[in-house]
Amino acid sequence: MSKPLTDQEKRKQISVRGLAGVENVADLKTNFNRHLHFTLVKDRNVATKRDYYFALAHTVRDHLVGRWIRTQQHYYEKDPKKVVNGWQVEEADDWLRYGNPWEKARPEYMRPVHFYGRVEHNPDGVKWVDTQVILALPYDTPVPGYRNNIVNTMRLWSAKAPCEFHLKDFNVGGYIQAVLDKNLAENISRVLYPNDNFFEGKELRLKQEYFVVAATLQDIIRRFKASKFGSTEVVRMDLTTLPDKVAIQLNDTHPALAIPELMRILMDDEKLSWDTAWDITVRTCAYTNHTVLPEALERWPVDLFQNLLPRHLEITYEINRRHLERISALYPGDHDRLRRMSVIEECGQKKINMAHLCIVGSHSVNGVAQIHSDIIKDTVFKDFYDVDPQKFQNKTNGITPRRWLVMCNPGLAEVIAERIGEDYIRDLSQLKSLLKFVDDDAVIQDIAKVKQENKMKFAVLLEEQCKVKINPNSMFDVHVKRIHEYKRQLLNCLHIITLYNRIKKEPNKAWTPRTIMIGGKAAPGYHTAKMIIKLITAIGEVVNNDSVVGVRLKVIFLENYRVTLAEKVIPAADLSEQISTAGTEASGTGNMKFMLNGALTIGTMDGANVEMAEEAGEENLFIFGMRVKDVEALDKKGYDAMEYYNRIPELKQVIDQISGGFFSPGEPDQFKDIVKMLMLLCLSFIYLFLFFWISMVIHNIAGCGKFSSDRTIAQYAREIWGMEPTLEKIAAPDDPR
Repeated sequence: MSKPLTDQEKRKQISVRGLAGVENVADLKTNFNRHLHFTLVKDRNVATKRDYYFALAHTVRDHLVGRWIRTQQHYYEKDPKKVVNGWQVEEADDWLRYGNPWEKARPEYMRPVHFYGRVEHNPDGVKWVDTQVILALPYDTPVPGYRNNIVNTMRLWSAKAPCEFHLKDFNVGGYIQAVLDKNLAENISRVLYPNDNFFEGKELRLKQEYFVVAATLQDIIRRFKASKFGSTEVVRMDLTTLPDKVAIQLNDTHPALAIPELMRILMDDEKLSWDTAWDITVRTCAYTNHTVLPEALERWPVDLFQNLLPRHLEITYEINRRHLERISALYPGDHDRLRRMSVIEECGQKKINMAHLCIVGSHSVNGVAQIHSDIIKDTVFKDFYDVDPQKFQNKTNGITPRRWLVMCNPGLAEVIAERIGEDYIRDLSQLKSLLKFVDDDAVIQDIAKVKQENKMKFAVLLEEQCKVKINPNSMFDVHVKRIHEYKRQLLNCLHIITLYNRIKKEPNKAWTPRTIMIGGKAAPGYHTAKMIIKLITAIGEVVNNDSVVGVRLKVIFLENYRVTLAEKVIPAADLSEQISTAGTEASGTGNMKFMLNGALTIGTMDGANVEMAEEAGEENLFIFGMRVKDVEALDKKGYDAMEYYNRIPELKQVIDQISGGFFSPGEPDQFKDIVKMLMLLCLSFIYLFLFFWISMVIHNIAGCGKFSSDRTIAQYAREIWGMEPTLEKIAAPDDPR
C-alpha cells in the first residue's frame, strides 16, 4: 500500500487534483497506455511528444465524458503573430493539422446557413430564396466545472460546402472549378479576423458573423423544442416561453445579427406576428458593450447587407422604423435626436450602426467596469439611456482563479493555501484574510521566493525559445496587450528611451536593473500598430547592444503573445503596465491577472484599474496621469504639444532621437509618422515615476476577491438572465441516481 500524502504534498497537487478531479492514478496510467497503443497505434519506442500529449488528452477526455453526458441530461431534467526584422508578419497557425483530441464532431446536428438570394413576399408569408447554402458542422469541446461533476459544452462551427465538389465539372476536366466552390465556402471558418480594410475582407467578416449566429440560433431552437438531451422529438412548440429557457448574451456587436436572425426565424419559419416575435427577441437578448472607441463600434454598409443578407436588411429597416416612431413620439420635432439614435446612419454612405441595433433589440445593456458603464450612459449612449434608463447596468469583468492562479502559479497558490486554506479557489473573496499577514516576515519571504522562482523559469524559457538572455534578478516590467494607440505602448517607449539616456548620462550611478517586456499583436490591416512594434524592436536593438548600459536595461518584444505565454510571464512579472488614456479602456482583464499573481500596477485611473485601486487601496498601486474629467476638459481647452516638448529637455531629447533616425540609422525618416503621435503623449510623460514593494503585493492579492469571474457570471445570471446560480454538485456517472 502506498504511503499517505502529507498535507504539504497534497497542497502541491492543488493544480492537478483540484482541477482535474483524478480519483485513481493507476486507472489514469492504464487508460494512458491503452490510448497510446490502441488509439494512436504507437509504443514508447516510437512515440513522440505529440503522441504522448494526444494519449493523455484522450485519457482525460474519457474521464470527462460520463460527466459531460450526465450534465446535458441534468440540464434537460432540471429545465433550466511572428516578428521578422522588427516587423510583425502574420503566418497561418495550422492548429488542426494533427486533429484536436478534445473535440467531438456532431455531423448529426449540421445546419444550413444561407447567403445572398432575394426576398419574396407572398400571401402565405415571406421567403428568402435563390440563396447560396453553406453547411455549419458543429464541434463540441467539454468544459469541466470545478469539483462539481459538471461538464458544459463549448460548441464551435466549421463551414462545409454542401458537396465535396461538382462531379460533372470534374469529369469533363474542370478540376479547378470543381473544387472552387468548396474552397470559397470553407474560407468562412478558415481565417480568424480577416483584414477588413478591403471589400473582400469586409464581406468575409460579415459572413463569419452571420454564419456563427445563424448556426447557433437554429441549434438553440432545435434544443428548445427537444424533449431531452440528444432527442429529435419535438415537444415544445410555444416559443413565447423561449426567454424563460434561453438567454443570448451579445458579447459586443459581433453577434448583433442574432436580433434580425431570431426575428426572421420566428416570423418566416415559425409564422409568429411581428409583435410576438419582437417581444420574444427583446426578452431573450442582452448586450454587453466592450468599447467606447467609435472606430471599434461596427458599422456595416447597407449595400453590403443588401447583397449578402437581403431579408435581414428588410427586418433591420422595420426595427428602425418602429424605433424612430417611438422616439419621435417622446421627443416631437427633435430631428437631431432621431438622427443620433437611428440604427441606419444616413450621413454619406448608408451604414447600419450595430451597437444601436443591439441596444434597441435587447432588454439589458451593460458595460464591463463601473467607470466604463458610467461613460456609456453619460456620453456614447446617453440618448438611449435617457429613454430607457432601466436597461443600463454594470458588470465588472472577472478572471478565473483556477487558471490564472492555481494552474499558472501553483507556488503562490500553495503559499496562500498554507495560510488561509484552499476554499479561496472557489470563493476568491476569502483572499481578504491575507491582510492579517501583511507584515508577516515568513509570508513576505515565501511570496518573494515564489516570485523569484517564476522569474528564473521565465528567463530560462526566453533563452531556450527566443535565444534572449535576461537577468532574472532585474525588475520585470511587463506591458502585454493588443497593440493599439489608446493602450499607449508609445508612452512606454518614451519612458524606455528616457531610462536609456539617464543610464548613458550617469553610467556609474547605482541603477536598479530593469527588463522591460512588451508583447501583443497588431491587427493585420492596422499599419500604425505595426509601426509601433517596429519602433519597440528598433529601440531594443540599440539598448540591448549598448555596452555602457549592459544588464541594467534590456528591452524585449515578446513575439506571438498568447494565453500559453501569458501563463508564464504573468506569474514572473514585478510591474504591470496599465497605462491607457483615462476613459478609453473598457475594463481590461490582464490587469486583474497581474494583480492576482503579485505584480504591482503602474497605471491610469481607467477601466477596472479604478476598482482595483478601491479594493487594494490606491496607495498600493502606482497611479499617475489625468482622470476622465481632466481628459474631457483638456479636449475642450485644446492641447499644445510643443509647450511640453520645449519645456522638458528629457522629452525633447527622446523625440529628437526618434525623429532624427537614432533608432533607424539606415532609414532616418522611418518613424516620422510615429513622432506625430508621440507629441500627443507629451503631457502624460511628466507623470511617470516608480516606487517600491512585498507588503503592497499582499494588499493587491488580498484585494482581488471582487475580480473573480465567478462573481461576474453570478451577477449576469441573477440580474440579466433571471436565474439563480447554484453550487449544486450533480452525481458522478458511477453514482446511483
